Amino acid sequence: MRKPMIQITVMLVLMLFFIAVTLVIAQRRGSTGATKVPEGITVHRDITYVTDGHERQKLDLYVPDTGENLPLIIWVHGGAWLGGDKRHYNPREYLKSGYAGASINYRLSQHAIFPAQIEDVKAAVRWLRANAETYRLDSDRFAAWGSSAGGHSVAMLGTTGDVNEFEVGENLEVSSRVQAVVNYYGPTDFLQMDAHRLPDGLVHDAPDSPESKLVGGPIQEHKDRVAKANPVTYVSEDDSPFLIIHGDQDKLVPYQQSVLLKDALEKAGVPVTFYKVEGGGHGWFRDPKVPELTKAFLEKHLKSTKPQ
Repeated sequence: MRKPMIQITVMLVLMLFFIAVTLVIAQRRGSTGATKVPEGITVHRDITYVTDGHERQKLDLYVPDTGENLPLIIWVHGGAWLGGDKRHYNPREYLKSGYAGASINYRLSQHAIFPAQIEDVKAAVRWLRANAETYRLDSDRFAAWGSSAGGHSVAMLGTTGDVNEFEVGENLEVSSRVQAVVNYYGPTDFLQMDAHRLPDGLVHDAPDSPESKLVGGPIQEHKDRVAKANPVTYVSEDDSPFLIIHGDQDKLVPYQQSVLLKDALEKAGVPVTFYKVEGGGHGWFRDPKVPELTKAFLEKHLKSTKPQ
């Protein structure tokens, strides 16, 4: 009994170390991005999207100084629902290509358990759509892009456009639906993560795993909450088109998690592009196909005359 507990403890320490390293690197990148936004871009920082809300319920908006009816890429950060910040978004390449960009903060699991996170993301999208004219955005050309925990949130966003349960707060007269979803290695069914994890991968059934903290208790003891947090639960034929990218050597979010979502979307007839990064871990991909596919997907669904 003692040996498994030691293994779980070691894996949790490694997970927390990985998250800490990720956030340090992201912070460095984010601070650079904050001071070196391309010329011709106006940045609106710390916009409150929930009146008198939590300090995390804010977003940053990057708007090119020229152009009308701009397509918008909405970034949702990762960090195991325990950390991360909107400042880590660096949209230079896309801002220079005629997109506007938004980066969202949301309540973390230590602030509120699920569904607070998807409620916040939806509230932010509704705020952006309600204020699209003010910032010269095309409210019919919104894409959501996220990685890891952020990938989970954008997958939820893409599959719950027709679900009213998570629509809470202001701007309820407009939709939180997006026209495209880019999901980088986001989890789906927490209950299957350990069944598919790599031999030296993170243990997700632990009572203090990120997934357990998200739903407010050990995931195997709260299967109803896990089902509610699973984007596959809500898949239907009218869902947004998806691009899903995942490394097959991911030690934190097993590759099979994306396969589950891909299979469900295909079965429902939802357009989905799926790419496996051979030998890829939890992000920082060196495969040139990743940025190529992402750029092409966004151009197809946001840059065309009529969103597809």
